[in-house]
Parts: sequence; C-alpha cells; structure tokens
Amino acid sequence: MATSAQNPSRVPAPAELDGATLRQAFGAYPTGVVAIGALRGNEPVGFAASSFVSISLEPPMAAVSVARTSTTWPLLAEAPVLGLSVLSHGQGALCRRLASRNGNRFDGVSWQATPDGAVLIGDAALWLTARVNAVYDGGDHEIVLMELLTAELFSGVEPLVFHTSQFRELIPHG
Repeated sequence: MATSAQNPSRVPAPAELDGATLRQAFGAYPTGVVAIGALRGNEPVGFAASSFVSISLEPPMAAVSVARTSTTWPLLAEAPVLGLSVLSHGQGALCRRLASRNGNRFDGVSWQATPDGAVLIGDAALWLTARVNAVYDGGDHEIVLMELLTAELFSGVEPLVFHTSQFRELIPHG
C-alpha cells in the first residue's frame, strides 16, 4: 500500500502477530464453509472447515487446513473417500454444530453416504467427493491435498459465507 509523503501519519503501526491478532486478521477475508465427512462403521464422522481452497483443474485438486489438535481428522484421514459439502446460506447453525467439540454433530442433520462411505450433507450448495493425496506440514495445522473424484452442483443454492466470525448472505451487486 502506497502512502502519501504529505500525510505519513495515516499509516497505522503494524499489529504484533499473535494468535488473537491473526485470527481477527484472517477473519477479514470472507470464506465459504465446507463440511468434511465419512462413515466410521455405520456412523457419520465429520467437521466444518473454512480453510477449503481449490488448487488445480487438471488434475482436479483441492486442499483444506486441519488443526493438529483435531480429534476428528485422525478418524477421517484413513477413509477411502471423503464427502465435501459446501454449506448453504441457511446452514449456519449446522456449521456451528459441526465445528463443536461437544455432542453428536450429526444429530438431526440430513445426510447421506455414498457407496464408498463419503458423507454428504443435505441442502448443501455443492457436493464433492475426494481422496487424500498428500498431507503437508502447515505449522499448527496440516495441509491436506485432495484429489477430487466427483462434483454435484445445486444451481440456485447460495453458499454460506463466513466473515468476521459471522455468517453472511451474498447480495448481488449492480
């Protein structure tokens, strides 16, 4: 960002990069939210992540960052196929439940499993299935690179948007 020599006092002092400051700073960037799930036995297991990102069209790949402290990721890491559901604008409460560390995350949730055990959330904006391709060190997170296998887009369904710790709706500009 360029500053004017006439008014150098407009540049704020940089904030120290501690966890709270970074969480607030990263929250300024709006993201979608993805539910990641698979069957463990006959029960769904999963969590919500806002760190999902597309990586490559050829081959089709995406990635997600998972906290090393996650107790759910080790249950999903060995699944043959993962379900990725881009949550829709009305699923904020569901997102909070899937992000919770307490209770049954799937209690009362509309979901279905594919024949290979990927769990997909009903009323989502997009369903993807994926296979873990590689896992990389990402500091206090693991970066999970996934090969995308299938995609089913539900046109007209708006995604859930997470920004400054709140769920928001998209409004067309123009």
